[in-house]
Amino acid sequence: MSTDTWSDPREHTEVVVMLPTGRLAGRTFASIAEAEAWAQPGEQVLEMNDVCGCDR
Repeated sequence: MSTDTWSDPREHTEVVVMLPTGRLAGRTFASIAEAEAWAQPGEQVLEMNDVCGCDR
C-alpha cells in the first residue's frame, strides 16, 4: 500500500531570475525573497511551472 499523497503538478513551481537578455539565470531559488535579494536591477523574479510552461 502506497503512503504517497497526490499533489497537483500545476502547483509545482520554481523561483527563477530572468536576466535583461530574456534568458534565465543558471540557478533556482528556495524563495521569492532569496531570488529578489540575488537579482540585480533590471532582472525579473518569476515563479515558473515546468509542467505547463507558464509563469505566475
